[in-house]
Amino acid sequence: MLNKTIRFLYYSLFLVTPLLMLSATSELFEFNKMLFIYLTALAIGFVWLLKMFKEKRFFVRRTIIDISVLVFLASQILSTIFSIDHHTSLFGYYGRFNGGLLSTLAYLVLFYGFVTLFDKSYRAKLLKWSLFSSFLVILWGLPGRFGHDLSCLLYSGKFDNSCWTDQFRPAERMFSTLGQPNWLGAYLAINFFIGLYFFFKSDVNERLSGLKIKAKTLYLLYLTLNFCGLLFSRSRSALLATGIGFIIFFILIYLNQSGRKALKSSLKWIGMFVILLTIAVLLFKTGIEKVDKFISFQKAVKPASQTQSSSKEPQLSSEITESLDIRKIVWKGAIELGKKYPLFGTGVETFAYSYYFVRPIEHNLTSEWDYLYNKAHNEYLNYLATTGFIGLAAYLSLVGTVLFILLRLILKRDKTESDKSQLLTIALLSSYTTILITNFFGFSTTTINLFFYILVPGIISAKDEAVEKVFPKNITLYGFIAGNIVLLYLAINLILYFIADINYSTGNNFAKVEDYQQAAVHLNKAISLHYEHVYEDKYSYYLANLAFLAAYQKQNDLVSRLINLSTFYNNRSLEASSQNVSYWKTRGKNDYLFYQIKLDKKYLQDGVAALNKATELAPTDPKLPYSLAIYYSLLEDEASAAKNKEGQDKAQLYKTLSLNNIDKSIELKVDYRDGYFLKAQLFKKFGDKEEARSALKYILDKINSQDKEASQELSTL
Repeated sequence: MLNKTIRFLYYSLFLVTPLLMLSATSELFEFNKMLFIYLTALAIGFVWLLKMFKEKRFFVRRTIIDISVLVFLASQILSTIFSIDHHTSLFGYYGRFNGGLLSTLAYLVLFYGFVTLFDKSYRAKLLKWSLFSSFLVILWGLPGRFGHDLSCLLYSGKFDNSCWTDQFRPAERMFSTLGQPNWLGAYLAINFFIGLYFFFKSDVNERLSGLKIKAKTLYLLYLTLNFCGLLFSRSRSALLATGIGFIIFFILIYLNQSGRKALKSSLKWIGMFVILLTIAVLLFKTGIEKVDKFISFQKAVKPASQTQSSSKEPQLSSEITESLDIRKIVWKGAIELGKKYPLFGTGVETFAYSYYFVRPIEHNLTSEWDYLYNKAHNEYLNYLATTGFIGLAAYLSLVGTVLFILLRLILKRDKTESDKSQLLTIALLSSYTTILITNFFGFSTTTINLFFYILVPGIISAKDEAVEKVFPKNITLYGFIAGNIVLLYLAINLILYFIADINYSTGNNFAKVEDYQQAAVHLNKAISLHYEHVYEDKYSYYLANLAFLAAYQKQNDLVSRLINLSTFYNNRSLEASSQNVSYWKTRGKNDYLFYQIKLDKKYLQDGVAALNKATELAPTDPKLPYSLAIYYSLLEDEASAAKNKEGQDKAQLYKTLSLNNIDKSIELKVDYRDGYFLKAQLFKKFGDKEEARSALKYILDKINSQDKEASQELSTL
């Protein structure tokens, strides 16, 4: 019974995780997948404890990669200890969730549970469940490719693509239940080679019966569908990874004596396979302009996502920067972080905060200049930035050990190893290679980590011996009880985390329609259920807006309480994450609202202090000096109202600071439309109409000739 439960849990892990998504949570995809992985790890931990209690002994199977695993885990723990944000390093960045220390521990529990408890004879069945799940993922995503997304039908009742924002365009790039096209592509690339294993399996030392021919046909159709899914994802990294994996697979098959026989006996099938993949490419193209121009009967048109400005002038706001160009800039920042924090980095999963420290100024000239980058979009550089050279070395050691074992199993074949086992190892090497390539151009996700941490290393690295120790009966009983208390505590907290996130998401949705009262109610519930400084930050801002509304309604006592409560939670969030630029921005926004309520310049001065602190952390963010220019302009108004020499001197100082900061903002982003418009307004206010006209003309001449607001403002000067 326990063995069946273990198999069921691992089957569920690879079947259910890729399919999980829920619209009620703050993040539809990764959050729900991560919680399911946590839940499965707890369930496997419980069964493991039960099995040890039943057998009255502690046991865990040793593996070939134990040392690499322990070194890697130690590097993650050290990076968490020295992190700039311990909570984020422990739980993961809120919005990505995968990658924190707890998630690494969960994957390692699942890995050791797999090698210790999962029967080798059921591995093929587990792989088939993975293929079946990927098949369902593809089927779910296909209608969206043709304008009828099943997710929209499920969550909004409309069988179209209208439920997605501009960031999600399933008709252009399929992402299905994985969340992003590149994540889907990486997942399908892994399963492509698992499918190849089953496709060739029947050709190894077996005669093709009628049943095996049907199975081979089925796998051929799956591989074709999988490849179409790859093409529909338009993931260049996944296509590159699949191509390289394809080369590795067939070279190693050819070098293997049984593999060569299998290739010769299935030439007709291989021919059909190549023809089907070729037809798919001709019909659907690759999305890579340099490739498609050779296979298109019409002149290939470069997609908008790949256009670049050939002019030396600042690019227009409508232009979209090539994704690889943006990645190069982010990679540059990640390398600088590695140099700045060489030992343990800034902390596991803290890239969203620390990237601002070194953010290259050229990032401001991209179409994603105001996006928050929570990953380096290169798994290796992400480890360098967040866990330092020690963390990167430990990660590469783990990767290198797995590769070494795979290659050793292939090149130095054990005489007891079957041809099918050899074929599986080759397929796993190809799959593992795709992970390493797609991670180079992106980052790991929950679904990919199932293969990276559990499936591939779990299949190849288990030793026959186990570490075990027989305990006295009473110690076994006490250990079982204590272990289950811990597991129950973790399970309860997992449920509370889930409910808290739903409240957090609901509160944010109310805030979008400016219902700050309901937003605050739900954020308060979220905070009471699970601690997250993200909740406190949002709650603080919603309370500040409620204070502003209460002031409008003349509820003075309530205003004071709301201001105090807002300040309290903002302070709490900054105590937990003092180098989080977003939280200092929240303080600045709150102080602006408090100033509007109280008309007390103290709040402007506090806001300036908060923005200056944010500027120290993010020296290349043009929005910060832009906001400071507004604050100093308001302080200039306050000082001018004094009507005395001291007031006039301060007014002149604030005027200078305001103009200096707007110039700094434009210097950081030379095509900053809002910066030039504010500069025009400031010069107009200070009586210099010529400079105001010059700023507005720059908008119309260099940035957007159709800017109606700038044209209208210019006409008044």
